Amino acid sequence: MSAHYAMTRTELDALRRISRQEPVPEHCELCHTALAEEHPHLLQRSNRQIVCACEACAILFSHRSSNRPFLRIPRDAYQLSCFVISDADWAAMRLPIDLAFFVASSEERRVIAYYPSPAGSTESLLDLEAWNDMVRNNPLLDRLEPDVEALLVNRTHGRADYFIAPIDQCYKLTGLIRRHWRGFSGGDEVWREIERFFKQLAARAEHEERVSHA
Repeated sequence: MSAHYAMTRTELDALRRISRQEPVPEHCELCHTALAEEHPHLLQRSNRQIVCACEACAILFSHRSSNRPFLRIPRDAYQLSCFVISDADWAAMRLPIDLAFFVASSEERRVIAYYPSPAGSTESLLDLEAWNDMVRNNPLLDRLEPDVEALLVNRTHGRADYFIAPIDQCYKLTGLIRRHWRGFSGGDEVWREIERFFKQLAARAEHEERVSHA
């Protein structure tokens, strides 16, 4: 038996063993406690990375403070079914595509627009007067929690999806696009995944009428 054949068989045996094993559970990145599939997330201030956490650790960062290294990311999303924006208003945002999220940065003290792309989240120059006009037409945007909540917009392929969404969901969408994008236009698979993402987000989201009466 050749050494090459023996090594290949060993690799196949290892793959079979891995396929029979249960998935490795995630752990809290602060205390290493095993986590359930649904668990809190934190935003690390220094690099804006998402950190998985247990409830006990996450609760330590539930209140905003300038000297805390993490911010707890909210779990709830809200669908803005009565969002007011015209095509001209959207064009004034000067975004290269019709898929974007907007975050109020406490560090930079301004709203930043990002659009997901095959290269990751890309910052786009935002016309702040256009943003202020949108806030005047949609006062709920004044209630965005800085850094950890975003206005998430999907106007691709004739859609009109508007959400106040946790920032980890925006990063999840970006990762999905990076993983599935093919060729120049993305390919059919990535657009199916984007549609599935927004359907799932809508299914778990509350509606703006509930927010306005909170």
